[in-house]
Amino acid sequence: MTNALALPSGPLADASLAVARQSESSPIIEHSIRSFLFARLVAEQEGSVHDAAYDEDLLFAACVLHDLGLGTLAAGQARFEVEGADLAASVLTEHDVPAADVDRVWEAIALHSCLGVADRRGVLTYLTHKGVFIDAGRFGDIDAAGLRPVYAAYPRPADHRFLEDAIVEHAARSEAAAPPYSIAAELLRRRRAEA
Repeated sequence: MTNALALPSGPLADASLAVARQSESSPIIEHSIRSFLFARLVAEQEGSVHDAAYDEDLLFAACVLHDLGLGTLAAGQARFEVEGADLAASVLTEHDVPAADVDRVWEAIALHSCLGVADRRGVLTYLTHKGVFIDAGRFGDIDAAGLRPVYAAYPRPADHRFLEDAIVEHAARSEAAAPPYSIAAELLRRRRAEA
C-alpha cells in the first residue's frame, strides 16, 4: 500500500462516511476511521489482504459504521452494537450490497465488542474487532511506528472517556440498551456507582 492513510472511495465508502458524520460526534467518527486504518494494517501484517474473504470496502463500512448505535439515528431500544448493525445493514442494502455481504458487515458490527468471540467469526469480523480494540489500547498488534502516522492524522481527544460516555448515554436510554453482562451494562453500573 502506497499511502497507509488513504481511505477507500466510491458510493458505499462515501455513503458510510456521510451517515457516520451525520449522526456521530467527531471523536467517535475519528475513532472509527482509526479503527479501519488499524484493521487494514493488521490485515497487511498478517497477510489477510490475500484472503478470498478480504474486502476493503466492506471492512471500511464495518469499521466506519461500527458505532452508529451511539449516534443520533439509534433509538436506544437495543444494545448499541445491534442498533448500529441494523442501521449499517440499511445503508448497505440501499447501496445494493448483496445480502450475504450485508450479513457479514452486520455480524462484524454486532460482535465488534465481543472479546473471545469476534476473532472466531471470519476475517471481516476479526479485523473489525482488532481495529476497534487497537484504537482502544487493548491490543498491541501494531508497533509505535505504525500507530504514529494514524494518530498524527486522526488524533485521539485529550478526554479518552468520549467512547465510554457515549456508551453510558445510550445504555441509560432503556433496559434493553444495557442487557445484563454487556459492556454497556457494566459501564453504566460503574458510572452510577461513581455518582
